[in-house]
Amino acid sequence: MDGNTGMSEMKLKGLAAHITTNASACLVFSLLLLTGFTGCAVAPGMQTYAMREQSSVRMPGKSGDQTPPENVSVKSIDAELIQSIAMRQQQAAAVRQADTSNQELIDKYTYRLGPADIISITVWDHPELTIPAGGERSAIQAGTMIANDGTIYYPYVGVLHLAGKTLAEARELLTERLGKYIEDVKLDVRMADFKSQRVYIVGEVKEPGIKHINDLPPTMLEMINRSGGFAPEADRRNITLTRNGQTYRVDLLALYENGDSSQNVLLEPGDVVNVWDRQLNKVFVLGEVNTPGSYLMNKHRKSLAEALSDAGGVDELTSNPGQIFVVRGGIESAEIYHLDARSPDALLLADRFALLPRDVIYVDAADIVRWNRVITNVSQTVTTLQNASRTNFPLFNGGGN
Repeated sequence: MDGNTGMSEMKLKGLAAHITTNASACLVFSLLLLTGFTGCAVAPGMQTYAMREQSSVRMPGKSGDQTPPENVSVKSIDAELIQSIAMRQQQAAAVRQADTSNQELIDKYTYRLGPADIISITVWDHPELTIPAGGERSAIQAGTMIANDGTIYYPYVGVLHLAGKTLAEARELLTERLGKYIEDVKLDVRMADFKSQRVYIVGEVKEPGIKHINDLPPTMLEMINRSGGFAPEADRRNITLTRNGQTYRVDLLALYENGDSSQNVLLEPGDVVNVWDRQLNKVFVLGEVNTPGSYLMNKHRKSLAEALSDAGGVDELTSNPGQIFVVRGGIESAEIYHLDARSPDALLLADRFALLPRDVIYVDAADIVRWNRVITNVSQTVTTLQNASRTNFPLFNGGGN
């Protein structure tokens, strides 16, 4: 009985080891089979194979649009795409240059008087009507201030409403009224101080604050220059103008570099101009590059080739140069571009492809790297199962005696 009992225990132990080994082998086989069916989908990291023709992410439409979400198609970065982008930019620039309405407003600009403005009135040959300025009295102190109701009081003529009038119109009105009492009136009206109209310049300028409008056309460029110019962190392409509850975006870099005068907006009293900093002016380089991260653009200029260079180039050991993507997203629209850079010639296209702020560049991993990562994960699972199979189970150690 003792010999038979020993033989039975040995068989049971062998059977348990066989079952455990088979279970481990089946699990490993299942993992490998799953890997084979799903390609590299179980590899760690982002997956881009499904993005060659169309994004797998459904993007919402424009705000208020009732159409269902759509997938974003992937566009190849090729010569035709570069040419079409350049053509659209040229057409947009031509339309902006053809718009001369803003320049016409600047050319016709004339300052109009308002409350708190101080004017100086000189009537020749009648010193009793002219308060002279001298060493003890400045022109502002000797001038006549327009009251809050837009009027002034002047001898002989009484109360005159001057708010909203130009200096020439004020001169004509005074000459007409004084002509009833003085023969051959000769007078002049000049500005002593501009106080009635103001704009607010804030953000990345050297001297932010309230700026009074004077007789020079209060263009965007003029008022920023009167604020000391741009601060070092200013984004010249990202300037917002708030007027009557509406906000507009202004690109002064287009004025400096392309002569787009439509961007030199003529400001109005009460306008708020905000010059943004350039911290939003970044691109992001991710994936198989040597130095992934975010990189500032210089005056909104950076090509795909420059961004890859800033990131230290693609990793020669792990990257797949044929799978480089530029993801360009926004609240109302999104675009995805694909560059096949397996040939060095494709970098000519990358140098011509201009990036926009907040673009994301992603470099995919090589196929063999993905496979190695799968094997690494599976091998760790196999090691765990092997260690588990060597565990002593009390049921098979003669614990029943």
